[in-house]
Amino acid sequence: MHIACLDFEGVLVPEIWVGLAERTGIAELRATTREIPDYHELMNMRLAIMRAHGLGLNDIRAAADQLDPLPGAREFLDWLRREYQVAIVSDTFYELARPLLHKLGQPMMLCHRLAVDASGALNGYQLRQPDPKRHAVRAFKSMHYQVAATGDSYNDIPMLEEADRAWFFCPPDNVVRDYPAFPVARDYAQLKAAFAAAKRDFG
Repeated sequence: MHIACLDFEGVLVPEIWVGLAERTGIAELRATTREIPDYHELMNMRLAIMRAHGLGLNDIRAAADQLDPLPGAREFLDWLRREYQVAIVSDTFYELARPLLHKLGQPMMLCHRLAVDASGALNGYQLRQPDPKRHAVRAFKSMHYQVAATGDSYNDIPMLEEADRAWFFCPPDNVVRDYPAFPVARDYAQLKAAFAAAKRDFG
């Protein structure tokens, strides 16, 4: 049996924190794992900015609610779910992802949780586990699944390294430069072809 593991933001939907940056005009919130490889550094920076500007869960949730999947993402995902079992393995948060998951037909999601106080302020976050993307793929492989994976950022590298087949999807130049061993798909047609070829190779 075969499982496809996909990143969420940048692969199927726009970056939620970039949406918040556009909504609030706070340019510093545009930073993502495409620029900052250390996820904890990135999240601590985001939470500090939120506190400094008096922003809370409702603000970031509103930014997520107004987003739609990337053009062609729903059609690609519908095709992929006919060919593979699919798990979205993401460093986003359930509190933000739900409306976008609904727009994508409720695929399986493995991600994290935000820590929110009674006033709606963000106090922190809880990871599913350390190095979650690598461990998710490793767990599927331990059950004798073959895994094909795609992502676009530094935080996807552990998942791509652990998978049996892996590609970048529309990554920035700096990520491609730092990890040249991974093939690159530049649109959903190329990504579909990559997953189809992997399935043939898996047999």
